[in-house]
Amino acid sequence: MIRINQIKLPLGHDRQDLLAKVSGILGIPAGEIDSLDIIKQSVDARKKPDIFYSYVVDVRVRGITGKKEEKLVRKLRGRDVSVQDSPGYRLPEPGTQELARPPVVIGTGPAGLFCGLLLARKGYRPILLERGEDVDARTRRVAEFWENGSLCPDSNVQFGEGGAGTFSDGKLNTLVKDPSGRNKEVLRILVEFGADPSILYVNKPHIGTDVLSRIVKAMREEIVGLGGQVRFLSRVTDFIVEQGRLMAVMVNGNERIDTEVAVPAIGHSARDTFEVLLERGIPMEAKAFAVGLRVQHPQVLINRSQYGMEECGELGPASYKVTKQTTGGRGVYSFCMCPGGYVVNASSEPGRLAVNGMSYHDRAGENANSALIVTVTPEDFPAAEAGREALAGVEFQRKLEEDAFCLGAGRIPVQLYGDFKENRISSGFGEVKPAFKGQYCFANLREMLPEPISRALLEGMEGFGRMIKGFDRPDAIFAGIESRTSSPVRIPRDSGLESEVKGIFPCGEGAGYAGGITSAAMDGIRTSEEIIRRYRPFTSRDSSDGAP
Repeated sequence: MIRINQIKLPLGHDRQDLLAKVSGILGIPAGEIDSLDIIKQSVDARKKPDIFYSYVVDVRVRGITGKKEEKLVRKLRGRDVSVQDSPGYRLPEPGTQELARPPVVIGTGPAGLFCGLLLARKGYRPILLERGEDVDARTRRVAEFWENGSLCPDSNVQFGEGGAGTFSDGKLNTLVKDPSGRNKEVLRILVEFGADPSILYVNKPHIGTDVLSRIVKAMREEIVGLGGQVRFLSRVTDFIVEQGRLMAVMVNGNERIDTEVAVPAIGHSARDTFEVLLERGIPMEAKAFAVGLRVQHPQVLINRSQYGMEECGELGPASYKVTKQTTGGRGVYSFCMCPGGYVVNASSEPGRLAVNGMSYHDRAGENANSALIVTVTPEDFPAAEAGREALAGVEFQRKLEEDAFCLGAGRIPVQLYGDFKENRISSGFGEVKPAFKGQYCFANLREMLPEPISRALLEGMEGFGRMIKGFDRPDAIFAGIESRTSSPVRIPRDSGLESEVKGIFPCGEGAGYAGGITSAAMDGIRTSEEIIRRYRPFTSRDSSDGAP
């Protein structure tokens, strides 16, 4: 296979234009190209308003393989052409160690769903336990919460089928290096279950919360069809550990499920489960994360800055990424940027409030929003009680969320940037119209933020205003608190992804090994690989051997 990099074409081109370009680069007739697969498509806007698409493609040419490909590439030296060997992703061969009971996967976010799906496809009949509701019931529950503020602690923006990513922009880009092919496998599986095939190659793929909801439901249906179980309203309340080995998990305080293997894919907000794991002697440690505020701008402002035009047509609404190191040594950066999106009430605990951002697939909202966050480390956390040091970050988050809840009397507290700068409550909105899911009210956000965080955000906004004209406009809308950027804990695991307590395989964002939908799904795949590599599937046994 021949790979060609840096193919540039103008807006409005079609596949025939791409084929003709490839034909010209290779110096062969287009009719001799057997296949052309787009590996990556990105936008080159460095000379806006002259904007181009840039492609990486893989090509097969009729009658040219092996040494003939190498000869052709040598002939085209200096044309960004190479021979590419792409074997594709493959699961390992199953192990031989017996399992008396199916593995239990705790949580149906990306990590749990992908782990459970691959285990089901290999015949392990996993049991997936989800504390929240199925995605349809959960969607109705969240809509009611945004309408009337009635929170269900077990089924909300954070908990339920699909995990926290279900109510987000559905962004699928990741910075994780991926020589194994897991990233492409995640995207391939999402397409298999209904995502647009373009996510396989666009530079910053996204799905949108509306499409992602359908995909997770279809994944669940396949797991069940392959002999697995997916149980909702099933919160794991205890882990039965004997002599350093997992024996069972308890569900809803009264049901015991015996198992030798459990995968806690619990997400970054399962604070009660963190407590139980700590009590049962599973090693944990506090880790750095980030906190801050959501900021809203008109989407046309971002479009104009990034593409030189207010209406972007086929390009879709523009995104951005900004970062700055402050004079105080803290990093301030944008996170979870949502073009054409909404700021949402993402609370999961009574008396505490957190926000997030989301977009639908069409990203048709009037505003762009992102989290502007500041790194915090264990040195920033208040002193914890002896034996609870691992949960110091959780307590830091909770205090911020309690203050946010009180500040807004249960509603999202909001403030214009100009008023945040002057340390006063806003009296009304400017030209930026609010785009929220959930009730909101004006408040002075600086009253809930530690002063070092406020100073860092102010310095960051000034810097970002020099990067994106108008970013620091006085009527940009702040909302808080953005506190669930990543897990505040890490659950250590060995080279086989197993905890010091044998049989427990910490997985995904909640365990401290991922930071978004794609990386969490990749970690779920990686965890399934370790279980498959070690254990024998049930489908490979004789039906008379008593296997469940």
